[in-house]
Parts: sequence; C-alpha cells; structure tokens
Amino acid sequence: MAINWYPGHMHKARKEIREAMPQVDLIIEVLDARIPFSSENPLVPALRDDTPCIKILNKADLADPDMTQRWKEALEKTHGIRAIPMSQHEPQKVRELLKICPEMLPHRNFEGTPLRALILGIPNVGKSTTINNLAGRIIAKTGNEPAVTKIQQRIKLENNIVLLDTPGFLWPKLEPEECGYRLAVTGAIKNTVLEFEDVGMFLVEYLMEHQPEILLKRYNLKEIPHTAIEVFDEIGRRRGAVRKGGVADTHKVAEILLNDYRSGAMGRVTLESPEMVAKEQAELAVLHAEQEEKKKAKEELRKKRKAGERI
Repeated sequence: MAINWYPGHMHKARKEIREAMPQVDLIIEVLDARIPFSSENPLVPALRDDTPCIKILNKADLADPDMTQRWKEALEKTHGIRAIPMSQHEPQKVRELLKICPEMLPHRNFEGTPLRALILGIPNVGKSTTINNLAGRIIAKTGNEPAVTKIQQRIKLENNIVLLDTPGFLWPKLEPEECGYRLAVTGAIKNTVLEFEDVGMFLVEYLMEHQPEILLKRYNLKEIPHTAIEVFDEIGRRRGAVRKGGVADTHKVAEILLNDYRSGAMGRVTLESPEMVAKEQAELAVLHAEQEEKKKAKEELRKKRKAGERI
C-alpha cells in the first residue's frame, strides 16, 4: 500500500522547481544521512538532466558512520554527483560548500555572472539550517515540524553564488511502503499522517531484526521478546507507560521510542542500506509489472464485452 500525501503547496513547489531547473548551474539536495534513499526525491533525476548535483548527507552525526560511507560511495556512482556527509553542529564545514560549488563546474567562469544553485530538501531534513549556515546569518525559518518553508526565495552568498530556495516537498506517492514509515520515524512526515503506534512498531521491528543490541542497552532489557508488542510491553513497564493489566500504553511507548531515535539517544542508527533499497526496488518493480498486467487484462476484457454488445 502506497502512502498518499501531497499538500497543495508541494504541488506548487514541484512546478516552481521544474520552471527553475533550466536556469540553474548546480543542484544542492539535502538528504537525511539516516535514510539517504527515502529522503531523496525521485522527481529530481528526471528534472536534473546533466546538471551537477551535491548531495548533502545531513545529520551524519546521528547516522552510522560506516553506513554513511557506503551510501556516499553508492550515490557517487552516478555521474555528476558528489555526496558530502555533514552535521549542522559544524557550521564551518557547511560553509566549505561555498568553495566546493565552483569546483563542480571547473570549465565555467563565474567572475562576471553568479553561480546559480538550487537547493532542495524534503521537509524537516535541515535545509533551512543549511541555508543559514551558508549565509552566515538567519535567512530561512527553522523548526522541528515538517514543511516550514512555504515560499521561494533567492539568497546572495559569498563567492558570487546565488542560492534559490524552494519549499520542501514530497512526491505524490511514498513507495515502497517502507519509505513512508522511515520518513515518519525521522520526522519528515507529520505525526498525523500515519498512526503513531504503527510508526513506533515499525522502528522496533527494524531494530529487532538489524540492531537488537540497541533495544537491550537503551531500555535495559535482559533479552529481546519474540514480538514487537512484547517489546512495547517491556519498555512500558520500565518507563511507567502502562495501562491497567500491565499492558503498554502504546501511544506513550511509541512517543518514547521515536523521541529517543530522533534525538540520537539510541545512538547512531541508519534505517536503510544500499542493498536493502535495491531489494525493495526490485520487489516494487515486480509488483508494478503485475499491476500493469492486471490492468491490461481488465482493459482487454472490457473491450471484448463492448465488442460483444455491438454484435
């Protein structure tokens, strides 16, 4: 099941980006290093063409460093892309982008005309903070809630760079379904879009499979229970989030889990790997092919019935 979430301002942003793309020299896309694939907008490659692109793996201080390196290598296999892990706690490193941008276009001379860079990023990925660090002053409004930026703006930076900022936007369908949940875990999607408990359960199931030691250490568990709901019950008892009968208050436990993950209290946890994403994409391609075959079969049946009615 795909998750649909496409507010009007995001439709407007997509249109603005399509119109701006032919006029820019460089694209800067801010990704979440914990979910580089899920936070990457699939509309960008189609709009980008051969425009050079810097992929900022933001919040790298919250992601597994080894996995971040693997993602950097995977992203840079595409021509014209440079991936740079960053943390907004290191503004000086962010400002190094002012030197890196011209290096992406070595055959261009920008002494007379400015280098025009388009900065993109889904909601709550840290795009506004990146802009403020690049400018050395408060330009863009920041916040912990998704979709803070609502209007397009142009910002003059050092080194004769003009930055075009656009509203953060997601794509019409978040698929595979896992992508939507990973975005929800990191806070890119508002808590009202998906059931809070389901998002917390998704996180627990991922940790149970890939990094159970985090659950053991963070929540002082003696062993990992067999099911995610049992993990909820254990955490609920240890954190005083229980209802009558000793069962977990699932909403409160989900809140504890997601707050711990987003703040980094669990440690540096990346929620997807290049291999995992490749497998999901292959499965999605098969699903799409099956859906297309069913659609064609229905259309053929409809045509036969229509032809039979004429006889």
